[in-house]
Amino acid sequence: MHLDYLVCTACGRQFDASAPRNVSPCCAKPLYPHYDLRAAGRTLTREALAGRVKSMWRYREVMPPRSDADIVTLGEGFTPLLPAPRLGAALGLERLLIKDESPNPTHSFKARGMSAAVSMARQFGLRKLAAPSAGNAAGALAAYAARAGMEAHLFMPRDTPRANIIECEQMGAHVTLIDGLITDCGAEVSRRKEAEGWFDVSTLKEPYRVEGKKTLGYELAEQLGWVLPDVVLYPTGGGTGLVGMWKAFDEMEELGWIGGRRPRMFSVQASGCQPIVRAFEAAKAFAEEHVGAHTIASGLRVPKAIGDFIILGILGKSGGGAVAVMDAEMIAATREIGAAEGLFVCPEGAACLVALKQLLAAKRIRPEESVVLFNTGAGVKYLECFEL
Repeated sequence: MHLDYLVCTACGRQFDASAPRNVSPCCAKPLYPHYDLRAAGRTLTREALAGRVKSMWRYREVMPPRSDADIVTLGEGFTPLLPAPRLGAALGLERLLIKDESPNPTHSFKARGMSAAVSMARQFGLRKLAAPSAGNAAGALAAYAARAGMEAHLFMPRDTPRANIIECEQMGAHVTLIDGLITDCGAEVSRRKEAEGWFDVSTLKEPYRVEGKKTLGYELAEQLGWVLPDVVLYPTGGGTGLVGMWKAFDEMEELGWIGGRRPRMFSVQASGCQPIVRAFEAAKAFAEEHVGAHTIASGLRVPKAIGDFIILGILGKSGGGAVAVMDAEMIAATREIGAAEGLFVCPEGAACLVALKQLLAAKRIRPEESVVLFNTGAGVKYLECFEL
């Protein structure tokens, strides 16, 4: 509604937002939407939110579509931020919370990004959308493309959880399974998109999925009474949720909703696919591809993220870090969270509990601090991971 222009995340050069774009033409890096926040703030106030729709579109003025008629929604967002008292007590934490993204349409946080991306595709008159996916993003794109009357062309590793594949097929998407990783799927999209007439909505390779994900940050602040937590642990594959939240924090500060204090952000990855962890520990600005990536947590099996430098910059600025956990630990943590709090979380979400234990043991998190773990999806979509 108040979108001004797009800005290159690498060099800051500005670009017109009136036509569809992928990465920046100057640096081939992600583009961020920039808003006229002064104009947005005339109607978007903390007080005004009380009577608004309980979805991510309650923050309409800082979302990109020009017209409400272009919004493609299934009711995504405004998910629960749940206290975890039993789990917290067992860990000696006074204030542990879980942001549970499983109630979203398609049962993961990916619904947020695809709602925003498909809404902008509708605004631009696009008809065919394509993306590589580890599973949940494909399901979300299939759903929102179907809702908008568009074609979805999806490329997934052959060993993607079966629930994701069935989900996409039952919503009329064109599904191609690839022998390889999400990077191989992305290469196939890149190779074919021009000839096939597809628009690529890969993670951070179009500017608007991050806008859906940034609403995680707006919700976190609103649900905590505009006081951000001390620590956020976020499972990181492509990292759009983490970078989106950081963008939201900056926007909210400019709107006058919060101050300059930020949570310490921790990126959680699998030991079998930890490019961000390795780069952070080596104090590098960019992450090298993790060769031979493997993990049961399909959302974490991203060997190379285009937004790596953004993620690493946030971890450093916030005073946070990056933690790798083993697959077996994730499965054990899934049961631990379920038995303590009644949530059947995805392996990616469970990884955050394992990382939290490591950080507590290393005294990088104090017992009196407020901590938010992100569960990015529903455990029922990963049943193969729990087969004996």
